Amino acid sequence: MSDYDAYENPLITRYASAEMAAAFSEKKRIGLFRRLWTALAESQRELGLNIGAEQIDELKKRVDDIDFARAAEWEKKTRHDVMAHVHAYGEQAPSARPIIHLGATSCFVTDNADILIYRDALNIIRKKVLNVINNLKKFALKYKGLPTLGFTHLQPAQLTTVGKRASLWLYDLYLDYNDIEALIGGFMLRGVKGTTGTQASFVALFDGDGEKVRELERRVVQKMGLDKVFSVTGQTYSRKFDYKILAALSQIAQSASKFSGDMRLLQHMKEIEEPFEKSQIGSSAMAYKRNPMRSERITSLSRFVISLPQNAAFTAATQWLERTLDDSANRRIVMGQAFLAVDGILEIFLNITENLCVYEKIIKKHIDAELPFMATEEILMECVKAGGDRQELHEKIRVLSMESAKNVKQEGGENDLVDRIKKEKAFAPIHARLGEILDAKRFIGRAEKQVEELIDGEIEPLLSAHSDELDLRGNVKC
Repeated sequence: MSDYDAYENPLITRYASAEMAAAFSEKKRIGLFRRLWTALAESQRELGLNIGAEQIDELKKRVDDIDFARAAEWEKKTRHDVMAHVHAYGEQAPSARPIIHLGATSCFVTDNADILIYRDALNIIRKKVLNVINNLKKFALKYKGLPTLGFTHLQPAQLTTVGKRASLWLYDLYLDYNDIEALIGGFMLRGVKGTTGTQASFVALFDGDGEKVRELERRVVQKMGLDKVFSVTGQTYSRKFDYKILAALSQIAQSASKFSGDMRLLQHMKEIEEPFEKSQIGSSAMAYKRNPMRSERITSLSRFVISLPQNAAFTAATQWLERTLDDSANRRIVMGQAFLAVDGILEIFLNITENLCVYEKIIKKHIDAELPFMATEEILMECVKAGGDRQELHEKIRVLSMESAKNVKQEGGENDLVDRIKKEKAFAPIHARLGEILDAKRFIGRAEKQVEELIDGEIEPLLSAHSDELDLRGNVKC
């Protein structure tokens, strides 16, 4: 069978980074199995079990020398993946064969290894989110004072600034980052719990000495680089923890999808565009097109990730008694693919935010088309200050506004309200000041200051604390 005769996972071939693919590789997973078996045996020896130093040495010597072909042969015979690797490891380390997996159940290696994989993968995600935050910070600062037409209900609303709009994307990711850091800080291993979580097999090994069993767990967990364990488990750690992980990944996908949806709208309006390479083709039929394919890809991958926490919720809710195996195949697919998809999302997110194109003249054109309507209250107030009758002026400006709106909607003309006001004698006191009154900067409120306050108060302290990690660039594979 050639490489083109079987399904290929597009998350690997098209979207996720090599780093994230490696984090979920079988080489890493089984390498962790072997390190867990070694840590268990070494800790058992330290606490007095009849395990020789030469057995530990042999386990350590062969820990990365994994014979996957031999393990596959064993799995065909045993129909048990963990025992297949116990046998394969035992053949490579024959002196240690009798004590590999001593007192343990399969979830000792599968659950503990999964948690370590998820922790490492979350750290990859954490760093990429941090770098997207850095890109958006720079963009928000650069355009903090550039007025742009705001939209509510996708209808023209009060002005904002390009930088203030970017601060919305930025703040969403900042909140996500804090959740990721808290989640990583709370990571804990399943530990050394035995078949149903009671540690009975280890109590038997240590002749009823429960304190030695507690110390065994502490030592194994410490050797694997963590210091916390789930206080109680069945055969598996609580699958609610998987839900928490997927919920955090879903939140990143939600933030990315909000950004990409906004980008698609802004590119439609020709105000801001994602990068478009010199030889890139936007459409196979319409050669002139510049489709926002990167943003569309973020939206597409995000939709997949956002759907996954519900899957984990069902898994957590249907774990019968001390465990059932109906989570196994599901988790192999869902957990890894969630990380791979978010990794792909962030690679594109990085790429877009490094190279955003802002078209200021188009932005101004759109403001000019709507601002005269929005400025009518300002114009009215300034005329009243100059001695005009508020009610009379209100009626005149209402009529002029309706006439101008008709010209735009029915005649296809430009917004000529300002010209109409200039011709109306009732507004003569402010004719000379219309340019000043219609200055877009007067209509952005505290947008500029809000951007500065967010960045100075929350974003910059975070980035300064991780300045040595701000070195990533986005890679769009295809």
